[in-house]
Amino acid sequence: MTVVAVDDTDSRTEGMCTTYLAARLAERLDGVERSVLVRLSPAVPHKTRGNAAVAVHTATPPEAARAAAVELVERFALVEDASPGVVVASDPGVPASVEQFARDAVQRPCAPERALQLLADTGLDAVGWGDGRRVRGGERVPDDETELVGRGRLGALAAVGAWAAFDEWTYERIDYRAFDRCGTPREVDERSVFAAAADAYPAAWDTVDRVAGEPVCVPNAPGPILYGVRGDDPEAVATVADRIDAESVERSALFLTNQGTDAHLQPGVIGHLDGDRAYRVTGVVREPPATRAGGHVFFGVASGETTLECVAFEPTKRFRDRVRRLRLGDRVTVCGEYDGTLKLEKFAVRELNRSREVVPECGCERSMESAGRGQGYRCRDCGATAPGKETVRVDRELEVGWYEVPPRARRHVARPLVRGGFDAPTHPEW
Repeated sequence: MTVVAVDDTDSRTEGMCTTYLAARLAERLDGVERSVLVRLSPAVPHKTRGNAAVAVHTATPPEAARAAAVELVERFALVEDASPGVVVASDPGVPASVEQFARDAVQRPCAPERALQLLADTGLDAVGWGDGRRVRGGERVPDDETELVGRGRLGALAAVGAWAAFDEWTYERIDYRAFDRCGTPREVDERSVFAAAADAYPAAWDTVDRVAGEPVCVPNAPGPILYGVRGDDPEAVATVADRIDAESVERSALFLTNQGTDAHLQPGVIGHLDGDRAYRVTGVVREPPATRAGGHVFFGVASGETTLECVAFEPTKRFRDRVRRLRLGDRVTVCGEYDGTLKLEKFAVRELNRSREVVPECGCERSMESAGRGQGYRCRDCGATAPGKETVRVDRELEVGWYEVPPRARRHVARPLVRGGFDAPTHPEW
C-alpha cells in the first residue's frame, strides 16, 4: 500500500482547493482504498485556508504515485501564494513517529522545521515548493525563507500518519464545479438542499442551518467546490449530494475525514493552559456574561483562584443567548481554542445555581431596608426585623447538558451534538 499526501495547494484569495487536487489524483491512481481528509489544528496562527491535508491510499507504486502528485501540484497549485508539499510513504507501514506527529498536528502548533527533520529522519520521500523554488527530500529551509515555507510538507506528513493515529472517522461527499467557473457565483437551488438535508438528518449533518435559513454545505470561497455534504453514513451523504439541483458537476469524491470528531480538543486545567491549542475545561462561573462591543459575549469561569475568560463571538448568533443565561455559581465545561481567552465552540451545564439572595419582604408586604452595617433588615412601617437576606429559588432557562454553536459557525473538526457520544444530555442546533 502506498500513501501519497498533499497540502497547501490553495490560496486565501485566489481559491483552488487541496481536496480538488486530491480528487484528480485519486482518478489517476490504481486500487484506491480510501482518500483521507485531515483537518489540522484550527487554533494555530499559521495555517492554510481550510487547514486541511489529504492522503490517498493506493495500490499504485510509490514512484508513480509521486510523479502523478507532482504533476498535478505543478499544474493546479497556486505556488506563488502557498507552499505546497507532497509526501509519499509505502509498506512496511507508517513509522510511529509520523503517527505521533499526526496527532500533534491536529492538537497543537508544529513547526515546519520539525516536519522537515522528521522527513529526513524517516527517509520518507517528500517534494516541496516555496517562494517559487523546489525543495526536495526533507532538505532544511534556508534561514532567509519565510517561516511558512514547508507548511505543505508539514500538513502532508500529518495526513500520511493520520489513518494510523485516529480511530474515529466521518464522511464528506464533495461535488466540484467545472474548473473554468471558479470565481463565478454558484448556481445551487437552496430549496433542494433543505429538502434533501431534512430527509437525511441526522445521518448527514451540518448540511444547512435551518434556523438561519442558510445552506452550510455551499461554500463562499472562490475555489472549485460546488458543495460538500458531511455525515456518518457514506450512502446518506451521497444521497443528499445527488438530490441537490445545481449547475453541472464536473466530478465527485468521497473522503473519510476527522471532521465532526472533536479530535482537536484536549483536556485542560484552568490556570495551566498553553496558547494556540483547543481545550475542554471545567469550572464555575465567577464573572457573569456581558455583551461587549461588536456583540461578543464574555464571561469568566474559575477553578480555585484562577479565572478563565471565555467568549462567544458575534458570528455564533443565537448561541450567545444560551451563554447570556449563565449565572454566577453555575458549574460548566467549556470547549474551544485558547489564546489567553477561550473561544467557545460548545459548553455543558453540569450544575445550575437555582437560588439567589434577596432582601426579605415583611409580612405587611413591603420590602425591608438595611438596618445598618451588620444589623440585618427592618421594615420602616411596622418595625419587623430580619437577620439577613433570604435565599429564594429561581427558575432557569437553561437545562443541564450540552449546548453548541449553530452549524453556520461550527469549526470543521468540532463535533456536532447530534452525533452523540457526549457525557450529558444534548441540545442540538440544526
